[in-house]
Amino acid sequence: MHNRKLGPFQVSAIGLGCMNLSHAYGAPVSAEQGERVLLSALDAGVTLFDTATLYGFGANETLVGRVMKPYRQKFTLASKCGMQGVDVNGDGKLVRVIDGRPATLRKTCEDSLRRLQTDVIDLYYLHRWDKTVPIEESVGALGELVRKGYIRSIGLSEVSASTLRRAHAEHPVAALQTEYSLWTRNPEIAVLDACKELGIAFVAFSPVGRGFLCGTLQDVSTLHATDIRRSMPRFAPDNYTANLQQLTAVSQVAKDMGCTPAQLAIAWLLHRGDHIIPIPGTTSLSHLAEDLEAANVSIDAATIAKLDRLISQHTVVGSRYNAQSNSEVDTENF
Repeated sequence: MHNRKLGPFQVSAIGLGCMNLSHAYGAPVSAEQGERVLLSALDAGVTLFDTATLYGFGANETLVGRVMKPYRQKFTLASKCGMQGVDVNGDGKLVRVIDGRPATLRKTCEDSLRRLQTDVIDLYYLHRWDKTVPIEESVGALGELVRKGYIRSIGLSEVSASTLRRAHAEHPVAALQTEYSLWTRNPEIAVLDACKELGIAFVAFSPVGRGFLCGTLQDVSTLHATDIRRSMPRFAPDNYTANLQQLTAVSQVAKDMGCTPAQLAIAWLLHRGDHIIPIPGTTSLSHLAEDLEAANVSIDAATIAKLDRLISQHTVVGSRYNAQSNSEVDTENF
């Protein structure tokens, strides 16, 4: 697999989002299956592995740390702070809290280093901007972690172009991560161009639309009771039925090209700019192999234009987040 630039690193053009192994889409997979996915990705040439303090409330970092420690010099390790599980009510139940205060970020980083069993995290993202804390203050704290040698570079997640510029003026930002795919186009408003201008890598999470663009999820009623997609408007039954109608034409384009819909979706991202790095996640070895093969799919300009006509922010029914989650992302001039 060819490489792309991410801050001071050269990483595989397709990385691995590790969240699925411990978090968000129903019951976590077994530790054994998680290990198989991680090591198979490494064997296949993946050199960017993405986790976070939030995922499984530390369980995902623990898994990645245990499995990948012997191979630490072979890949770029990314994790995130600023959003984590906290026992707010003192009842032992952890709830998700956004906290970008410098003292919290330093403590979170120290905890992550222990769970990941490493001396340094290559890329450390602010998972969400805590809007009660100036972005310069949170990024300044991350800059101090760079100076102390705890992390090598800084990333931001789900922020606007204007916030990115403010942060980058405080300390160089290596990567910005947000959702981007054929059916989630928000970054095209301003963030993609800002990243390119500033020399910042754009890391695209959910590149296959949280499974939608794979074409295999036909009935949302089959989703696990704890699956986060149940709270997302575009996965509501009526909206999803409408969205599936668009997928039929996209799937035909993939068939005509001799690839799968998931491969087409990832290849589309790779062709949008050489500063874009998709990080699909999966719990399946066969899906992992399918996703990585997208690096070998070529798309011409005519096909890109056709896809833009078939599916875009103008055709998708339903927003990507519910009202609460929307309030937590920095969408102004996104």
